[in-house]
Amino acid sequence: KNQSMVMGILDASFHSLFVIDENCIIQMVNKKSCEDFGWTKEEFLGENINMIMPPDVAANHDQYMKNYLSTGVKKMIGTQREVTARRKDGSTFPCVLGLSETRNFGLYCGFIRDLTAEKKAASEMRAKTNELVRNESIVLGILNASSNALFVIDESCI
Repeated sequence: KNQSMVMGILDASFHSLFVIDENCIIQMVNKKSCEDFGWTKEEFLGENINMIMPPDVAANHDQYMKNYLSTGVKKMIGTQREVTARRKDGSTFPCVLGLSETRNFGLYCGFIRDLTAEKKAASEMRAKTNELVRNESIVLGILNASSNALFVIDESCI
């Protein structure tokens, strides 16, 4: 009962969750991981976590884990960082990855928040800001070039 309650809570998360062991093998995923990445739970479990990484990162990931296990020096564990993740179809997306270590269990948790919508909104905001700046420059140019007086009347005064 407790295990199904915990899985229900994890599946209610807004972010993807991956739990891996010391060999980088996926032990647990939540529902959001399947939605965001396109693999089923069964396809994830027992596979290396590097399946969700771009090839250049995936090639080195296991060595990063070996380095941590042999030195105890944490470079990524306990932090959050913007990275690129890879879906089943090979497409990539920007995300924030947070990593934590479970004490005494030899398990590592990765929490992934997709930044696609935020990046798109920021890009649209920049484009609108640039358009406003261009329009302001045009209006100021017209006003500066005008040799006649210009009056602006508020509608409430009419």
